[in-house]
Amino acid sequence: MKLLISRALPDRVMEEAAARFDLTARNGAAPMTHEECVAALAEQDVVIPTLGDAFRAEAFAAVPDLRCKLLANFGVGYNHIDVIAARAAGVAVTNTPGAVTDATADIALTLILMTARRAGEGERLVRAGEWHGWAPTQMLGLHVTGKTVAIIGMGRIGQAIARRCHFGFGCRIVYVNRSAKTVDFPAEQLPMRTALAAADIVVLATPGGAETHHLIGTDEFAAMQRHAIFVNISRGDVVDEAALVAALAVKRIAGAGLDVYEFEPAIPDALIAMENVTLLPHLGTAALEVREAMGMMALENAIAFAEGRALPNPV
Repeated sequence: MKLLISRALPDRVMEEAAARFDLTARNGAAPMTHEECVAALAEQDVVIPTLGDAFRAEAFAAVPDLRCKLLANFGVGYNHIDVIAARAAGVAVTNTPGAVTDATADIALTLILMTARRAGEGERLVRAGEWHGWAPTQMLGLHVTGKTVAIIGMGRIGQAIARRCHFGFGCRIVYVNRSAKTVDFPAEQLPMRTALAAADIVVLATPGGAETHHLIGTDEFAAMQRHAIFVNISRGDVVDEAALVAALAVKRIAGAGLDVYEFEPAIPDALIAMENVTLLPHLGTAALEVREAMGMMALENAIAFAEGRALPNPV
């Protein structure tokens, strides 16, 4: 079977893929264009897409006789794939749940601590040669231990973040989710506005897609406490980025820690200029063993399809 991998994955994954399939490894770091997606659907049996590859409804509609029957997505998020259009065209879609959970939760904690304790600002101060020694009131930040954390989206990743906050820092956990969750730590499900108003730290951990587009905007930031910080490790367009910039500019909230952006990789100049914002380049799963595990999980879905077995991770 013919397999296209849209961007180079770790060597172990590429070697296994080459051993199992007639492999095409696409060159370049940018996401696949519409034209490339159309060609892949027409010419490949399986595609392993990555973040941002444009498998929209228009791509499926442009190929009347698709050869491709599986998009084995590299990653848990698949909002770059129109799953409904794929199904209608007879194309299955899988993802890589579980492999990304702990790494993404770790990045959330990184952003919480960096933003609350002004670590990015402090490092910039030191590197610029502008630090002149310790002082009792220098760069006072938010003490994380014992604070209330609101998790927006209590799936695998949300629960992993909450667990770290509760057991690691003694935080009270409140959460917003469509359904109640049974977890091994105290956690209270609340309506959105109530949770936001209660929290010192708000962490966004929902999936991307049409249902959650601009879930957090002007009204939600207005509901938060002024000393609170906001962290996003989900998808950039779950947040109205202009509303976030506005809330930070007028000190409606105290700070933000971001790993994802609405128009990624473009980041507003206003955010870049703000000292109270921690900005990471989408590092959520950026650890070799994690990316290997994601790649092998995507490949296992492709192998199962090639062998006529049930897909391990259908979406």
